Amino acid sequence: MTNDQLLSQISDYCRRAGMAESTFGRRAVNDGKLVHRLREGKRITIDTLNRIEAYIASGSPDGAAPVRRPEPIERRDPRANFRFFENRQKYLLFVHTCSEKRVIADRVALEFSSIHPRPPALRVFDAGVGDGTVLARVMRSMHGRFPHMPFYIAGKELSLEDIKLTLDKAPDRLFEHPATVLVLTNMNYAEAPWLAPRSPQAAAGTVWREVPLRGASSGEFETQIRDLWPYLEENWRANVSPVTGMPIYERPVVLVIYREDHQFLLDSVIPRAGRVEANFDLVIASQPYRAKSSLNFRARRIIAPLARALRPGGRLIGIHSHGRDPGLEIVQAVWPGENPFAVSRHELLRAVKYELGSVGRDLNFNAYADHRSIFRYDMEALPNEVTGSIGTSTAFAAWNAAVYVAQVEDDRLTEMTQSGRYLDATREVLRKHNGLWFYDESYVISRRRD
Repeated sequence: MTNDQLLSQISDYCRRAGMAESTFGRRAVNDGKLVHRLREGKRITIDTLNRIEAYIASGSPDGAAPVRRPEPIERRDPRANFRFFENRQKYLLFVHTCSEKRVIADRVALEFSSIHPRPPALRVFDAGVGDGTVLARVMRSMHGRFPHMPFYIAGKELSLEDIKLTLDKAPDRLFEHPATVLVLTNMNYAEAPWLAPRSPQAAAGTVWREVPLRGASSGEFETQIRDLWPYLEENWRANVSPVTGMPIYERPVVLVIYREDHQFLLDSVIPRAGRVEANFDLVIASQPYRAKSSLNFRARRIIAPLARALRPGGRLIGIHSHGRDPGLEIVQAVWPGENPFAVSRHELLRAVKYELGSVGRDLNFNAYADHRSIFRYDMEALPNEVTGSIGTSTAFAAWNAAVYVAQVEDDRLTEMTQSGRYLDATREVLRKHNGLWFYDESYVISRRRD
């Protein structure tokens, strides 16, 4: 909604109610100069917009307290609905049959030419580590470009299984680049960059574990990291929110890992409870939200908090599925008209800019042209697997990739797979394109340098 549209609604209401515009501002949002600021082109947050609309809808010009409209939430039934990375079998099959992780890591690595690290370390935050494949590849690229610079690498992940897979990749990274502090947490997007829960109760119950690794070989590091498994299984637990149905941490956990022989060098880099800054040079937001999640949810709950965590000169690269590819053709051949990729990067950046308001004045929002923003990744199969007689295993891998990217719910899949028609539709698309590929789109939010 533009300022002019909102002003028109406010003016109509004030005429009907016989109310001065300054009175409207005070009663709606406790700001008598609200309308004046809107006419000057000033922005407001989504929360303020919600309060204005709730006041108008309440129809209470007598000054009765308006009922504030609750923020839209992502409701779901955890037993039936699909959430990214929730179905382990789909996820792992997709990761090992498609090149998305490698292609994303290559795209993220391009951002290193545009960042300007400051002492004492190059700071990177991965907003959804997953199985650690992207982060491990990005760390290799970081070492190649900044071989002698200390690294502070922080990552958020709720899944215990994914944290274990990520830690399996850590020994080699710590061996190659010893001046590394690796921090993993299960906190949400508004908390993880600062390692600080918002709730006082959660903050009081935070489990903070610092692990200085002894030795000088990846084998020694691996043994010590494997010893953490019982600790992780006891503490890295998730529940389902009774309000939203989304998974949430049972208690916040912070795991800090570094090499003991570099502890002196990294003393100013190692985070301490209650004394953590965000100020990241690079934030990676790769597929951090469901394709069908609302625009407001993406902007307010995920991207805006991450943008606030950037230091001057820092960059946030966001990546999500774009659609308009053979993968979506497979889905639409089975469910005509299906399109889970309704929110473009342009709409998302506008919503984030609106949400941040004056806080975002020193940020640049870069959607870029399609040829720079959109990139392709493929299902990796041998040429003869998709040009000749397409076997069931190849067709099933392609079907899994297509419905995984489109995030089709399990109950719909069960109904469809009973007919067997889905494999025929998959084979037709594979023959038509001599393979299967998908498109992701990227965008960048950068903070201006001092």
